Amino acid sequence: MSVATQEATPAAATPAKTKNKRGPEHRPGLNRWLPYLLLAPAVLAELLIHIVPMLVGIWMSFVKLTKFYIANWSAAPSAGLDNYKVALDFNNAVGQALLKSFGVTVVFSLITVALSWVLGMAAAVALQPSFRGRSLLRTLFLVPYALPAYAGILTWNFMLQRDTGAVNHVLNQLHLSDGGTFWLIGGNALVSLITVATWKLWTFAFLTLMAGLQSIPHDLYEAASVDGAGNLRQWRNITLPSLRPVNLVLVLVLFLWTFSDFNTPYVLFGTAQPPAGDLITFHIYNASFLTWNFGTGAAMSVLLLIFLMIVTGIYLLVTGRRSRRA
Repeated sequence: MSVATQEATPAAATPAKTKNKRGPEHRPGLNRWLPYLLLAPAVLAELLIHIVPMLVGIWMSFVKLTKFYIANWSAAPSAGLDNYKVALDFNNAVGQALLKSFGVTVVFSLITVALSWVLGMAAAVALQPSFRGRSLLRTLFLVPYALPAYAGILTWNFMLQRDTGAVNHVLNQLHLSDGGTFWLIGGNALVSLITVATWKLWTFAFLTLMAGLQSIPHDLYEAASVDGAGNLRQWRNITLPSLRPVNLVLVLVLFLWTFSDFNTPYVLFGTAQPPAGDLITFHIYNASFLTWNFGTGAAMSVLLLIFLMIVTGIYLLVTGRRSRRA
């Protein structure tokens, strides 16, 4: 009786094994299409949010889309390259204003990227060694990055007010100013814009560089210290070369973000931006929605896209060659 039971046990287990073989690994069709099915929602969202509006904007740049054709876009007459000619004609008012805005944006982007990188690198290196309170400082430094952009910029708008702002009050208490400086109009508008943008971006640089520092073996610093290398020499000969891949991506991302920044000037200045803070994205917005000439505004946007693509291509080409030589 026991022998029959023992012989029946393997036979009863056989159907279960056969049933388990019908899993996903034995369905070649499902395995083939599963990655595409998982990527489909992201691709669809990318098409609806970025690709389709970009293609519509490119089409708008070739038509005379003004306020008379807003209700019926298809009736807008073709403009050919006229919108681009108007934007690139630096002898007329539109082209001169666009060129001036481009220059302001270049200065703003270069200074903001440089300050953000320097502050991020200094904070990341300073908080790399273990000490009491390091976690608290790291958390505090990440507050500007975690804070919603509009809330932070609105706070800076209140702080930079001439009569009731905290900035003028503090400067007056420190006897560095008479407390009547205009920060949101005039030439100081660019200083305010750079300050707010740097405050918003440097924490991203800090977070990225701090993550990159975690991958550098501590033994390298110990060996350099034994050889008599100081902190500055260690930073120059160990930290910078080790963070080169991180810095290449970080600088490019910071530049693209700052050059295409719209929220900061819009929330900080409102619709009446001062000439010193006339960034090109805000200039394109005003050229489109104040004059209701969406065709010209779309042409400016396409030119901005082409410029950023050229800068990105040149940057990647130059850095790629240097990496191969190294």
